[in-house]
Amino acid sequence: MAGPPGRTLRPVFSSGLHSTFLNSTGCTQTEKLLTLHEFASRVHSQHSDFRMKASVESCPLCEGSGWKTVSSGSDRRVTRCDCRLKARSERLLAAARIPKRYEHCEFSSYTTDFPGAHPSLSLAHISASRFVQEFDPREGTGLLLIGKIGTGKTHLAVAIMKELILSRGVPCLFYDYRELLKEIQNSYNATVQTTELDVLRPVFDTDVLVLDELGAVKPTEWVWDTVSLILNTRYNNNRTTIITTNFEDQAAAGVSNSLSPVRAATREETLGDRIGERMRSRLHEMCRIIKLEGVDFRQKFRSANFR
Repeated sequence: MAGPPGRTLRPVFSSGLHSTFLNSTGCTQTEKLLTLHEFASRVHSQHSDFRMKASVESCPLCEGSGWKTVSSGSDRRVTRCDCRLKARSERLLAAARIPKRYEHCEFSSYTTDFPGAHPSLSLAHISASRFVQEFDPREGTGLLLIGKIGTGKTHLAVAIMKELILSRGVPCLFYDYRELLKEIQNSYNATVQTTELDVLRPVFDTDVLVLDELGAVKPTEWVWDTVSLILNTRYNNNRTTIITTNFEDQAAAGVSNSLSPVRAATREETLGDRIGERMRSRLHEMCRIIKLEGVDFRQKFRSANFR
């Protein structure tokens, strides 16, 4: 095919060449295309053989099959080999979007015995550990971690994620609430190739979603609608959601008439104010509540272990 001087243009094939329903496209490239398919098939076969040989050499338990035999008395059965489970866990961990700042967060590094530590931190640690032990994806019950800045909410949420991934092979996804809303807004830009559904699909579908800092964005009708869509979709699909927030789990202003006008004007914003009463009620259906109290650990000890 001719092209500008000094350049050679690659031939452009019609989509019909790739159709399995056409015996002939009338194009002289048909035989070459078949040869390319045969070549690709051979390369794939050789690559598979290489991976199998490498697996055989590296895993004495399954010898590359991915399955191992487990015996219990006279009963013998086959189960997935540890090497395959480990590889799957590593892939899931890489895809979980855990921020670099929190990659170190584990149950073992969650500190509850420092001077002045509030007893609720130890109870939160126990509750989070029990949540992993008792986790059943069919139930869809999540956690709502409530506490001031620096009490360790994100640390515990990430620790739960990592334990579920590494010990149970459960797909998990981490999203900062503000970043998620920003990504959705950016998808409306005509110059961006990503659609709103591209952003939301993994948020809807992942077995466990960690939504960090719920309520951190100033509420608008669009924000409320978006939060409603995410939480209701996961609720209806029986998906587990773990949420952290700095806002007290109290009703929105105007819902309760027990406060005086002066008290109402000076009160701190609540979770009801930030996400709306309807969604706050939905969270009570979706999640068990864990409250963390105490001082800001980061300010007191200048440590990145907590958030």
